[in-house]
Amino acid sequence: MTTSSSESVMPRLRRLAMSPRSAAASPAASVPDQERCGLCAAAVPADHRHLMDVTAQALHCVCEACGVLFDQRAAGDGHYRRVTDRCQKLSDFALTDEQWAGLGVPVTLAFFARSTAAGTVVGHYPGPLGATEAAIDADTWRAIERDNPALATLEPDVEALLVDRRRVPPGYWLVAIDTCYSLIGLMRRHWKGLSGGPLVQDAVAEFFVELDRRSAIARARA
Repeated sequence: MTTSSSESVMPRLRRLAMSPRSAAASPAASVPDQERCGLCAAAVPADHRHLMDVTAQALHCVCEACGVLFDQRAAGDGHYRRVTDRCQKLSDFALTDEQWAGLGVPVTLAFFARSTAAGTVVGHYPGPLGATEAAIDADTWRAIERDNPALATLEPDVEALLVDRRRVPPGYWLVAIDTCYSLIGLMRRHWKGLSGGPLVQDAVAEFFVELDRRSAIARARA
């Protein structure tokens, strides 16, 4: 297995991970700290949604009015897709140590998404410089999919399987792709030294507490 920087495949996605804010602001923005819709340049709130440019693998901020235009997969000839707000914890997810090793991810925190541009499932894991891409063994992934039918519901490009195997038992979530890049950005901002330090550990712990809370709310509403 080989790894390479995600900058080559997802150049603008890394901006989400490398900025305290969550996406590229429009050049039309007149206030430096005000995020803008990537389509119409309207101001967007802090909790705005994102739009995925599937061809360029780039995330854009999007206002509600523009975002609803791309809720359907066929909208915009499939060039743009609105990122979902999914947050679902998988309490019965099955993944053996051997399968995890077979995926070729050298750490215990990572996410996996189907990439239309790459034509396959792509893995990413966080580090002090952002996200690193990992080539995923296709046979291993197919075996994991067979054991976990929930993975068949993942929306390509805009949703991911987020894995935290630092904990016992491990945690698994199906989440929006921007949630994963928010985690990477959080880690990058707090990372100190070679191992990250206690600040990043505390920040990640709080992130997953909030993720569990969101998942519980979504489950209660379902």
